[in-house]
Amino acid sequence: MTIRTYRESDRETLKDITIACFGPNSSIDQNIERQFGLTNGKDWTWRKQRQIDADIDANPSGLFVAEIDDVPVGYISTCIDHETKIGSIPNLAVLPDHQQGGIGRALVERALASFREQGMELARIETLASNAVGQQFYPSCGFTEVARQIHYAMTMV
Repeated sequence: MTIRTYRESDRETLKDITIACFGPNSSIDQNIERQFGLTNGKDWTWRKQRQIDADIDANPSGLFVAEIDDVPVGYISTCIDHETKIGSIPNLAVLPDHQQGGIGRALVERALASFREQGMELARIETLASNAVGQQFYPSCGFTEVARQIHYAMTMV
């Protein structure tokens, strides 16, 4: 397994990886759709893919791709705030067939190394309360829970 920086040719593959990885316990957009149905004819996958485009467009040099035999199997996206010295991880995904093998941890370590290289003083990541894997994995990487958040939605029609 190798980790490299993002290439534009990865864009659609990373979206596919995202949709394969974000299950019913790990996506606010899925929860909204389950409760309210489609919004403007768009499903949760469309909205999540737009988030990946935004991650890529905001910081392509801070997006790292894990490969096995030159095939992407996972990625992590990062955001840097030089004024606050906080680095954030908006998305982390590893294909289900490659989970539990250290790829996610290696991606987190690469993101944290990038934060250190850029002078960040704090790293943050979030997960849903319903994501038991994230709630165990992130503390095992050194993160400390600091808050819980409740997301609300309502229809406007």
